[in-house]
Amino acid sequence: MGLKEKSDGLRKKEKGSSLERYASSFKHAIEGFIYALRYEHNMIIIITCAIIAVVCGFVFKIEEAEWLFVLTMIGTISAVEMVNSSIEAAIDLTTTEIHPLAKIAKDTASSATLILCITSLIGGLIIFIPKIMVLIGG
Repeated sequence: MGLKEKSDGLRKKEKGSSLERYASSFKHAIEGFIYALRYEHNMIIIITCAIIAVVCGFVFKIEEAEWLFVLTMIGTISAVEMVNSSIEAAIDLTTTEIHPLAKIAKDTASSATLILCITSLIGGLIIFIPKIMVLIGG
């Protein structure tokens, strides 16, 4: 059995030209983002913190390397939260029972986002506290 024959049974792939498939893929990604904004409360928190971080970046005129850290953390935390949400949805699709392994999968996936948020907070404090201290004359 060839690779194409195996993959046909595993995933439904979009048909059409490369550009049409890319446009469809982009549309699905946007739909996923909109879903997360509407139904995943943590995404609202993440986006709010991202806006605050970007505004503070402009206000305090952070350096290029600091911008790279801030933007990388925003993107990474958002992406990991999306993966966490998809893991939770896949588990919910698989079983309605409360199962210890389902709990472990959901809890460890959400802890990945938590770890990144704590890391980001520490990095943000390292970047912004000295600038705030200068502003207040300390």
